[in-house]
Amino acid sequence: MLSVRDLHAFYGRAHILQGVSLEAKAGEVVALLGRNGAGKSTAMKAIMGLVPPMRGEVSFAGARIDRMPPYRIARLGLGYVPEERRIFTELSVMENLEVGRQPARDGAPSWNADKLFALFPNLGRMRERPGGRMSGGEQQMLTIARTLMGNPRCVLLDEPSEGLAPIIVQEMAHSIRALKREGLSVLLCEQNLRFCEAIADRAYIIEKGQIRFGGTMADLAANSALREQYLSV
Repeated sequence: MLSVRDLHAFYGRAHILQGVSLEAKAGEVVALLGRNGAGKSTAMKAIMGLVPPMRGEVSFAGARIDRMPPYRIARLGLGYVPEERRIFTELSVMENLEVGRQPARDGAPSWNADKLFALFPNLGRMRERPGGRMSGGEQQMLTIARTLMGNPRCVLLDEPSEGLAPIIVQEMAHSIRALKREGLSVLLCEQNLRFCEAIADRAYIIEKGQIRFGGTMADLAANSALREQYLSV
């Protein structure tokens, strides 16, 4: 579904991504783990075209996308949920969802408001509430729901558990597992190893813009030396 090969990206003269390669198969949840500043969010933005890659290839559903603008990548069915959430604070939950609406597409789950409210019951209880009057966890759910209204084949989630209360993190994990059952591919970048252990099939570790590990989530969970070296604070 998503394949990244030898991806290099810069901020100004700073060489942030240094040959990143990873992949996510159809219906698979893949975690990109690393400390702050390791290059996780930059990798997401480079895949989505928000940071133009200087070298390397990104393929999505069989098409090269590494030279496409973000709006064309989104139209192909690659969804992106940024760390900053970026909801429309003056619009209601329903209005935010309508902003994200795209036609149904072959090979992707089809979403509507009722189906999303079953996935995120909290949102269903505040359909007319403005986004600016919601908690951080509720805003995160709304951002994901708005992206799903685009009927994506694959979703990039940037730090979905950051800053959320433990009970909301549990609800988020439940929702991501439900997305997997729908056949959606998910690539998420995270620092929360326990959260990833609950939802991910495979994991990559990135450190200083380079992939240091790629394997199953079970392999990573069993390797305490690797976790200590690259993930401990």
